[in-house]
Amino acid sequence: MSSEVAIDLSEGEREVLSRGLNEWGGPARCTEKLAVAMGFQSVADLFEQKRRLYSALASNEPLSAQDWRRTLVATEIVFASDTFGSGIDWETTTGLSDEETIRVLRRLQRKILRALHP
Repeated sequence: MSSEVAIDLSEGEREVLSRGLNEWGGPARCTEKLAVAMGFQSVADLFEQKRRLYSALASNEPLSAQDWRRTLVATEIVFASDTFGSGIDWETTTGLSDEETIRVLRRLQRKILRALHP
């Protein structure tokens, strides 16, 4: 039995998650404790894993349940937090509106939760 889960995401959903991961290399400021809270071993692990996750999203590959959760929570935090994430700069740095992003995030939350806990 494979430990990877395939989730059928729209292009827009993949884009929000990809941009969310990418923001951690830009305006976002991650601490070691925050990286661990998001499910990574460290900030260095976040940066290493984000490349792999970004590539998997772009290729529409299945991910482990842990990877889906880490990708979603990293995107949620970087979008919403002005202290650690992009926050008020999200629209400027990603080109995605706050309104559309929150709609997509809500869809992703439902979709990922259902896929991980059928």
